[in-house]
Parts: sequence; C-alpha cells; structure tokens
Amino acid sequence: MSEWMAKRFWKASEVAPVADGFTVLLDGRAVKTPAKAALVLPTRAMAQAVAQEWDAQPEVIAPLSMPVTRAANAAIDKVRVQHAEVAAMIAGYGESDLLCHRAESPVELAARQAAAWDPLLDWACTALGAPLVPTVGVMPRAQPPASLSALSARVGALDPFELTALHDLVGLSGSLVIGLAAMEDFLPAPQLWDISRIDETWQEEQWGTDDEAAEAAAVKRRDFLRARDFLDLVRASG
Repeated sequence: MSEWMAKRFWKASEVAPVADGFTVLLDGRAVKTPAKAALVLPTRAMAQAVAQEWDAQPEVIAPLSMPVTRAANAAIDKVRVQHAEVAAMIAGYGESDLLCHRAESPVELAARQAAAWDPLLDWACTALGAPLVPTVGVMPRAQPPASLSALSARVGALDPFELTALHDLVGLSGSLVIGLAAMEDFLPAPQLWDISRIDETWQEEQWGTDDEAAEAAAVKRRDFLRARDFLDLVRASG
C-alpha cells in the first residue's frame, strides 16, 4: 500500500509493535513507504506521531502536512540504503564550516560572530575532539585532519533516523558544528538557529527586511526545529 494515495481511504489509524520497532496500521493494514518498504519506526513515540499525522489528513492527503512521516520515509528509503554516502556528505561540512568563516569588516559584525561562534568551536574542541580553525573571508582554510576524522566518525556512527535529522540540521544551518550541537543539546535549537543566521540578521539590520527572503527563512527555521523534534522521537524511551 503506498502512503501517498491522493484521497483518504481509511477511517482509523493505530500503532502496532513489530519486530525491531513499531508500525502504523490504517484500518488494520500496515503503512508502507513510497518505495514499498515496511514502515518500521524505532520508538512508539514516533509511531504515535506518524499515526496522528495520518489521522489529521482531510479527504485529500496533503504530504507536506506530515513532516514526521516524510522524515521517517527518507530514513528508510534513502538514508538507510545510502548511509555511507549521506554520512560522508554531511561530515564534509566540517571542511568549510560556517562558524569558521569570519567577516573582516565591519568590526561590529566580526565581534558578533566571535561572541556567538567561538563558544561553539570551543565545544567542538572539547566535546567532539575536533578543534577547527577560523579564518577571515569566504575561502576555506584546511582544517586539522584529526578533527575531520573525529567529526566523520561521530557522524558515521549515527543510525539512519538520527542521520536523517542531522542532514536537515546541517544543511539548513550550513554548519556541522551547529547540527551536532543541536543533537547534543549544547544550546536550545531556536538559539542555534539564530546563531546560524548572524550574517543574514546583520544584513537585515543594515538594509531592511525583504519579505520574500523573510518568508523563506521562516520556512527554513520551521524545518530546522522539526528536525530537532524528530531526534526527540528517535530517542524517546518505550
């Protein structure tokens, strides 16, 4: 049964335990992913969240209103079968992490970056064993190989569901360190999102807000916070 049928065809959803986790039943029939794989979820909490998304669907299914279901599908259909490739792509952000690229001027912006970003680089050094070296400008600076290896190992050890969440946290923020800090609760996710937007916030302060850009940023912020919430579902007990 494909989950992306155009119209609602079920009356009720329920969570059921299966080997290695939980699944969602629609009128007693197990939900499948778009690739026809079994939708086996790691925790009851995630299964309940998916079931709630299905219950909330109107007559015509709206996939964009189902972020937990979509993330779980991605973990099973894409990340699980390409784990090494996805992990390598995410770990690659460490080579040119946002937090390492500092403005030369104005000095006020450089100071704001340092105040927000230096504590995160300090955390990466102590908590991740991955000291990274900041530089001025947009050209990347070669980072210590041992640091890149430590970051790669940390990312590669994640399971497909964790890696799916980290993919969005890193891709949306532009920073592997911020993504890992969100995973490890070093700072609250909304604060980390604001930290990732220091350059954009500075530009808005100088030139005003562009409505289209602000709308796009709001969508990215929502998705960043959803990715962090997805991690809570991955790690929920029971």
